[in-house]
Amino acid sequence: MSVKKQNILLLGAGGRECTLAWKLRQSPLCDNLYIAPGNAGTHEYGTNLPIAVSDFEGIKKACLDHQIDILLPGPEDPLVAGIYDFIKADDQLKHIIVAGPSKEGAQLEGSKAFSKRFMQRHGIPTAAYREFTADNYAEGEAYIRQQPIPVVLKADGLAAGKGVVIAQSTDEALTAFRSMIMDRQFGDAGSKVVIEQFLDGIELSVFALTDGRDYALLPEAKDYKRIGEGDTGLNTGGMGAISPVPFADELFMNKVITRIVRPTVDGLRSEGIVYNGFIFFGLIKVQGEPYVIEYNCRMGDPETEVVMPRLENDLVELILLMGQGRLTEGIIKHSAQAAGAVMLVSGGYPGDYAKGKIMTGFQQVQGSMLFHAGTTTRDGNVVTSGGRVLAITSMGRDIKEALAKSYENAAHISYEGCYYRRDIGWEF
Repeated sequence: MSVKKQNILLLGAGGRECTLAWKLRQSPLCDNLYIAPGNAGTHEYGTNLPIAVSDFEGIKKACLDHQIDILLPGPEDPLVAGIYDFIKADDQLKHIIVAGPSKEGAQLEGSKAFSKRFMQRHGIPTAAYREFTADNYAEGEAYIRQQPIPVVLKADGLAAGKGVVIAQSTDEALTAFRSMIMDRQFGDAGSKVVIEQFLDGIELSVFALTDGRDYALLPEAKDYKRIGEGDTGLNTGGMGAISPVPFADELFMNKVITRIVRPTVDGLRSEGIVYNGFIFFGLIKVQGEPYVIEYNCRMGDPETEVVMPRLENDLVELILLMGQGRLTEGIIKHSAQAAGAVMLVSGGYPGDYAKGKIMTGFQQVQGSMLFHAGTTTRDGNVVTSGGRVLAITSMGRDIKEALAKSYENAAHISYEGCYYRRDIGWEF
């Protein structure tokens, strides 16, 4: 592909963005890379800019100052807030390729009710559900009393990954329902609640990059959400991930493509919804059949930390093909090697945790990739600045070998309160 080298602005500050920066920097098509706001790891690959992902005017100024050709939003917030529409409505910016959906397309993640109705319209397999607000609150309570247990309650809007309750009793479900709608536990995000059937199975994440007509399927992954070993304790943003997923064989993935991925892309196009970017399919395998638990309008975290190392294609080239409407199926090359990522977190996470802890041991790490998540620099030191601090990713002949390397190197990293799960990939 003979094109001029691209100036790229990547939005975000987590492990996903550090991994994307690492991947973008490898491309001969990448000229200057800027990360806003970035972290202590992203500056190895480009220039960090002190701009919040929600500061659209600041992003505009950076695009003009640095002659940006590609804008890649990492997290969901700017996409749900309409960064794509903002860029495309501005005569000075509309030439920029935005690797993300329109505000309407981002509703796949921004509204659980929107995504469930979309799946219903297009015959995409998902759990049976109903939606309720304060207006039909009593109806919602009656509906909960009729449901088999466990039952799932989801705040409709973005709730930083905390708006889902799997209730193990009717009383727990009624309490969660009241907390979301009447007590406004999640503010406006919980003013509408989706109540759905509990699906019992094993989960995985599938990722596609689409130009609105065709798509490229990236390596699949499985992440581990619970803080405690054996999948116990509170949900987190993700404690580690593996790729490939052993049970996602050719037969299963063909079902995923024909029943879920293709109908999603076709459904968006048929409804005139502009969607150029990543679609994250949060799936569950129930008795051999795939169902959609949720859509996200961006790459997952920590899944990106295992997906991008296994993606052998040039990411900048893929984004350019997407921007030109030239993505075709079958162009993606997956590494035959496995990837395993372990997430180091702050003591106390996902509850209250301290920040500013000095990190050491980076020089001792060998044979693994370090993707910074919640880090910053202070007085020449790398210090913690978030709940999830650092992802350690390794490649191997199989998942076991990859994770063994990640764990060996995790032992070298030290900071006060450091914690990580020692059983990522345990069921394989």
